[in-house]
Amino acid sequence: MTSSSTREFPVQQDMPELATKYFGNEVAPVRVEFGGASHPGLVRTNNEDHFAVVRRYRSREVLLTNMPPDAYPARQDNVYALAVADGVGGAAFGELASELALREAWELTGKAFKWGFNVSEEEAKELLEGINVFVQLIHQRIKSEATQQYRGMGTTLTGALTVGTDVFVVHVGDSRAYLHRQGELHQITRDQTLAELMVTKGMISSVDQAAEKFRHTLLSCLGGNFAEVDVETHHLILEDADQLLLCTDGLTDMVDDAAIAEILQQQKSPQSLCDEFIQAALAAGGRDNVTVIMGRYAF
Repeated sequence: MTSSSTREFPVQQDMPELATKYFGNEVAPVRVEFGGASHPGLVRTNNEDHFAVVRRYRSREVLLTNMPPDAYPARQDNVYALAVADGVGGAAFGELASELALREAWELTGKAFKWGFNVSEEEAKELLEGINVFVQLIHQRIKSEATQQYRGMGTTLTGALTVGTDVFVVHVGDSRAYLHRQGELHQITRDQTLAELMVTKGMISSVDQAAEKFRHTLLSCLGGNFAEVDVETHHLILEDADQLLLCTDGLTDMVDDAAIAEILQQQKSPQSLCDEFIQAALAAGGRDNVTVIMGRYAF
């Protein structure tokens, strides 16, 4: 027995919407400069921080054709991923946990069914859902490795995926993501600490009023002693000359937001600025490992 079916194709007035759905809007080319630096600080002997800046690209190459030479102009679409991870619980191998988080992130992205180079509104929602699952899987991997002498190891993770002008930020713990735009610094993420919870509940008016131990008591991290992880996500649209900064608390504990903004105002390369952030943290005491990565975007 055979069967056949016919399918009605969309009427002409649906075509603009369908064209956007399947082929997207025109995306302005983005030029990006990156910088990154990490230092163990002046107190600790080992560095439990790790960072990565990764580029994934899509390109096309014509193998055979009789078309004119200029018919197929060369083009390469780029997607960038940035991440910082700060291992927690030095005696519980925080260095291993932060390294494992970024290794697992690399493996998972290689298995992804979809990797968008142009993002529609619906795909943006789907991508945020996928990022949440992505982090939960990393959490499970670290938990599975945290046996016997590694029990309790954990790490923060703050990352950003930039697709054209779209930025997707993911965050667990107390590392931070900032956006520097037109001279103003905006903190994108919220520290997942007991001190921040106390502010939210109205128990204190600012984190500065909390005891030191409350500022570093994490309410969520990957691995550690948490059965579940609280994943914070954000979707932002970049503007020309925006700067994206990701850092561990080794910077923000030593250098306040005003000083961070002042450094970002300088007309220097992102790498030079990252090196300057490290020196500022060390000059203020360098009590912890400090890691900074940043991207500068131009259209």
